[in-house]
Amino acid sequence: MKDGGGLSRLDRQIAFLNEADKLKNTIRATELCDNSRYENSAEHSWHLTLYALVLADQAGPGVDLTLVIKMLILHDLVEIDAGDNPIFGDHDIAQMEALEQAAADRIFGLLPDDLRDEMRAIWEEFEAAQSPSAQFAKSLDRFQPPMQNLQSGGGSWTEFNVTQDQIADRVGSKIAIGAPRLWDYAKQRIAVFFAALEK
Repeated sequence: MKDGGGLSRLDRQIAFLNEADKLKNTIRATELCDNSRYENSAEHSWHLTLYALVLADQAGPGVDLTLVIKMLILHDLVEIDAGDNPIFGDHDIAQMEALEQAAADRIFGLLPDDLRDEMRAIWEEFEAAQSPSAQFAKSLDRFQPPMQNLQSGGGSWTEFNVTQDQIADRVGSKIAIGAPRLWDYAKQRIAVFFAALEK
């Protein structure tokens, strides 16, 4: 069956999947654990999905792991158009949100209507971070970069001249909402890292 534009359902599904491939070209501020290069957003999404599978025991009550995995696979697709905005970077939040909403309109709009609505709703739920599943997904999204920065010797913290208090404020508060034990784990290691810098 074809839509009004002459595309079949499968045409639209493949068009979306081909478009999603562009996420591999969106470079993030976080370096790989081996410090060899910056990761791209597609790698980040894959790694977060693995985090969800491995760290599922850190999820609180009411978390739907399948939904979390869907959120993490979809959450950064808007960066194809809007780009990555490092959490410690300096950017206009309202402008970024507008760019991401427009990107969601365009990218999810490539899909057949039922899939468009389903995936857009999952993305919106992640962005709102109100449900237990979204809060856990958002916690993992904030937890993974510090783990890579610790492994790579500082990574984006060094590049953006980040303080321990900034990490606690911008990252720790988000991790603690959906995965408090992960923030306890990260906080201890971050403190050791910064203490070593001061020596």
